[in-house]
This record gives sequence, structure tokens and C-alpha cells, in this order.
Amino acid sequence: MKFISWNVNGLRAVVGKNFREAFDSLDADFFCLQETKLQEGQLDLDIPGYTAYWNYAEKKGYSGTAVFTRHTPLAVTYGLGMAEHDNEGRLITLEMERYYLVCCYTPNSQEGLKRLEYRMQWEEALRNYLVRLDAHKPVVYCGDLNVAHQEIDLKNPKTNRMNAGFTDEERSCMTALLSNGFTDTYRFLHPDVTDVYSWWSYRFRSREKNTGWRIDYFITSDSLRPNIVSADIHTEIFGSDHCPVELVLDI
Repeated sequence: MKFISWNVNGLRAVVGKNFREAFDSLDADFFCLQETKLQEGQLDLDIPGYTAYWNYAEKKGYSGTAVFTRHTPLAVTYGLGMAEHDNEGRLITLEMERYYLVCCYTPNSQEGLKRLEYRMQWEEALRNYLVRLDAHKPVVYCGDLNVAHQEIDLKNPKTNRMNAGFTDEERSCMTALLSNGFTDTYRFLHPDVTDVYSWWSYRFRSREKNTGWRIDYFITSDSLRPNIVSADIHTEIFGSDHCPVELVLDI
């Protein structure tokens, strides 16, 4: 079973570039998108063989998630079921027969860390949600999680320490999640790989210089570790400031 996750940073813009070419070439069972920046009816994107589920932000041109799937879920839920967290279209959960698939676009703490306090509230609620799901069946959790967990996960850790995405608070939330029965699949298979990232700033020719961050993840329940076949980052695919990340499970 092949899963792809991609922050497209505006789906309408990427559709005008190379979205279908990338989508078709990746040939995934599940294709999860973040930062679609859409409202219902703004894009007609019908892909044969796939059913699409959308979660739109109330604010126009902001946030948003989507999942394209070849497989019919038992149920689909949107958000965390908490009003304070569910108006930005950040979460979609597909319940499948043997696992849950959770597509997430984690809130950015923003410049000056002005949204860090809210981010901590989100992280606690999200972690509790994933743990509750995991009590019923294994979880495949993916998306732009807006944190580089370890120094190996970004080009310049020393100069970025305490910047949004690399604060001690955000990193400790990822540590807490992984300590509660979850696995960072890329690091599980590639513990020592350096200089492979999933996001680059549009400034300072960052992608050309590979001055990047690994902030897009597939995280699974520990119980799925024996099922992990591969985990990859498709740095060859352009169209967004993020590139797609991939997980293949034997499930």
C-alpha cells in the first residue's frame, strides 16, 4: 500500500504546473494534500479511480487539506471534534478496515512565535486524539507537521534554534508523540541520512542550495513497524516549496 503526502502551498497554482504529472507518476493508493488554499467549488479536480475528501478552512485562501483514495473508507471525519481547532481545515481521518489514515497540516508558530501558545494546545489535543485512535487500530499519520525534530533534520540547526519549527517546545511535542507508541518512518529506515529535506524557503535560492528542513512526515503506530517497506522523500518533484514524501506499507 503506497501513501503520498504533499504540502502543495496552493493547489490551484500547482494544478497549473505539474500536479497531474506528479500525481500520476507517484501512483499512490492514498494521496494526502496540505495547504490546498481552496474553498468548495473553486477547483474541478476529478481524477479517475480516486475519491477525494476535502476539509476547507473558513478563511478564504488559507490552510485546507484533502485526501485522494483508491480505497473506500469505513468512515471519514474532519477535524478533532473541538471547535477551537476545527475552523482551519487542518485534519482529515479515514478509517480503513485495518488502520486509520490521518492527514494533517499542523499550525505554524509564525514569526515571533506569536502562535506558539496555540500550537502547544493543538499538539496536546492532536496527540491525545492519535493515542485514542491507536487504542482501536493502528494509525498512519502524515502531513506537514511544521517541525524539524532533530538537528539532522535541517541544514542550519544552530542559527535556527528557537525559530518557528525548531523551538524546544515544538520538538519536545514530537518527542512526546514518538514516546507514546509512534514511529517516524523515515528516520526508522534512514537514521543517519543527512541533507535530505522536504521544505525550502522561497528566499535566498534555498532549494538550489539545498538549505532545507525535513518537516513533512509519515508517522505510524509502533505496531506497524514490521509492515514498513520503504519511506522516501521525492526531492526531484517541484511545483511547491515542499516536495512529496512517501510511505509504502505491506498491509
